[in-house]
Amino acid sequence: MTAPDAPVDYQRLFRSLPDNFLLIAPDADATILDDTDSHVAVSLLAREQAVGRPFFEAYPAVDQNQGDVIAASHEHVRRHLEPHTMPVIRYDLARPAEQGGGFEEIYWQATHYPILDDEGQLQYILQRAQNVTEQHRAALEAARVQKALAEAQDRTNFVLQNLPVLIWTARPDGYRDFFNSRWLDFTGRSLAEETGEQWSSSVHPDYLARALDAWHHSVATGDPYQVEYPLRRHDGHYRWILVRATPRRDADGHITMWVGGATEIHEQRQMVQELLQANEQQALLSEQAYQMYQKAEGQRETFHNLFMQAPAMICILRGPQHEYEFVNPAYQQLFPHRELLGHTVEEVLPEVREQGIIDILDNVYQTGETFFGNELKLHLERDASKELRDSYFNFIYQQFRENNQPAGIMVFAFEVTDFVLARQALERLNGTPGN
Repeated sequence: MTAPDAPVDYQRLFRSLPDNFLLIAPDADATILDDTDSHVAVSLLAREQAVGRPFFEAYPAVDQNQGDVIAASHEHVRRHLEPHTMPVIRYDLARPAEQGGGFEEIYWQATHYPILDDEGQLQYILQRAQNVTEQHRAALEAARVQKALAEAQDRTNFVLQNLPVLIWTARPDGYRDFFNSRWLDFTGRSLAEETGEQWSSSVHPDYLARALDAWHHSVATGDPYQVEYPLRRHDGHYRWILVRATPRRDADGHITMWVGGATEIHEQRQMVQELLQANEQQALLSEQAYQMYQKAEGQRETFHNLFMQAPAMICILRGPQHEYEFVNPAYQQLFPHRELLGHTVEEVLPEVREQGIIDILDNVYQTGETFFGNELKLHLERDASKELRDSYFNFIYQQFRENNQPAGIMVFAFEVTDFVLARQALERLNGTPGN
């Protein structure tokens, strides 16, 4: 008998198939009749230990619910004589003693096929099983990362929209493409009315050319942008603002976007003007006072991103105990000798309790009423000397909520000590009673 005339060894051919097949009898016990070499490898059970035994005796289910899913798939094939694909399930398999014993966590995707005889009666059930553990874990990790990313984006958007600063972003070519709600509420205009260079229509005409020239220069050179100008408020009044922007660059140094922010300085400008008008002979000192204010503002780093490089002292206090959850460098610089993150305000700044700050924080957290402090004097230990120094701040305490419940307080502040001290000196020279 020549080789082509030799009978085909179908059992050997079946066992050699490059996939995980298990041949099952159609009885209620799902007795195992045979399996491929590939199935033997992934099932962690030798063929002689599986063949002839009921399915769930050979491969006992650790979780009965998962075993019920397999049994239901077998029953579907018996009743309907059609293939049935199960959902991905976790079905742990016992390791051989030589591999340490115990169970190995495995996720499977399986399809059961009916094998019919010539009369159309169910003769076998063929199971094709795929070990999808790695794919399943990868999908779970991807879902976890995606959830974390979505939560981070939601958090970023919340802070971006609620930070008490007029924030905007622009493309590398200078086209402004985003303004936060603070900016839009201030101008009373929609986002569609501000994009591109439409924002400039709210700038006072006398200062428009200077504002645009400075912006075009920064876009062309990549230099940080800083300018002051009156911006028309929604009620038609112009208010002075200080605007700063910095470019965000990629690893190659190319600008990918601009991030800008504006703080209102109208009262400071107005106060300086009033002092100048009150005593023209003190004009030089008044200008120095304003310059010191500008210097104090300039010492804060311009926006590198929306939080860490914000041009103000920003922190987030979590929970009713006011625990520091986020502190930007400008805020941390106020207390270089103290570790703030993970500690409560009362723990790291015990001197502020007697000054009423904890009571103010408690009230903001409990009532949701925003607190505005203007040139508030605090006695603080600014270094490790144990000595308290007078410092002045303009600040806002604003409650934020999560799941419609109070979650913490956002703090936005900037120090005006130099400005206040200079103004007090000027007032003394003018014979005006000071603070």
